Amino acid sequence: MSKKDEFKEFAKNNPNLASFVENGQMTWQKFYELYDIYDRDATVWNKYTKTSSESTGSSIGKINDLIKNVNMDTIKEHISTAQKALDFVQELTSKTSTSTPKTGVSPRPLNKFFED
Repeated sequence: MSKKDEFKEFAKNNPNLASFVENGQMTWQKFYELYDIYDRDATVWNKYTKTSSESTGSSIGKINDLIKNVNMDTIKEHISTAQKALDFVQELTSKTSTSTPKTGVSPRPLNKFFED
């Protein structure tokens, strides 16, 4: 098996490499050069071959930290302010629609000149 075929197999077994290429952080050429120099068992691959469960766990941890930092009183205050603004806009639109009476169009009188 050639070195190129071995690298293809290595890339298939480590799908996280594709995300680095898609993000523009690495290229397949650079990955191949690393593979050519260090082969598959080097510690250089540790940052590129993280398992998806590790990244998912860190994402869940980040979300959990965000939720912990949320101040519910501030959210309630913002919702109350938004509700007041919506009520005000609704009040304005209901007044303008009832205060402008719609008058029917009356036909203009037809004036005949020169006895046509």
